[in-house]
Amino acid sequence: MREILLAVDRRLSNLSLHVACVLLAVISCLGMWQVVSRFVLSQPSTWTEEAMRRLLIWCVMLGVVVAFRRGALVSVDLMLRLSKGAWRHVVRVVITVSSLTFLGVLLWFGIDLAWRVRFQTFASMEISMAWAYAALPVGAALAIVAVLAQHLDPINEELELAQ
Repeated sequence: MREILLAVDRRLSNLSLHVACVLLAVISCLGMWQVVSRFVLSQPSTWTEEAMRRLLIWCVMLGVVVAFRRGALVSVDLMLRLSKGAWRHVVRVVITVSSLTFLGVLLWFGIDLAWRVRFQTFASMEISMAWAYAALPVGAALAIVAVLAQHLDPINEELELAQ
């Protein structure tokens, strides 16, 4: 079971990282287009700012998956640096349980929120708002897998390199 979870996590974390990078590139291109259309063409784009905001939500939620998996959260890093021996195991369990609790709440309410806004559309685009809000439960679900994998097979590169 452990190997299956770690294999699934490896694929999901890599996919999350690559999609987040692509989204960041798309956001950058949209920002450049907005500047060009406004100041060069004198025809401001009506949809790029809204699209960038929604894509940024997805980018952050997918990036959080990678941060959880790599143990790259600052407060978690600090707590692990200060703990030794059996206490470190207790700290790891507390971190895992609290992270899973937070992500479970985010998943639950994210699904509810996406469901409630499914008939609303963006002001400048005829796309359902549920697509933007779906980033919360999708990111939370992927992060839950990453937290479980981090607990089973810790990756703390920052912690090991810290002085």
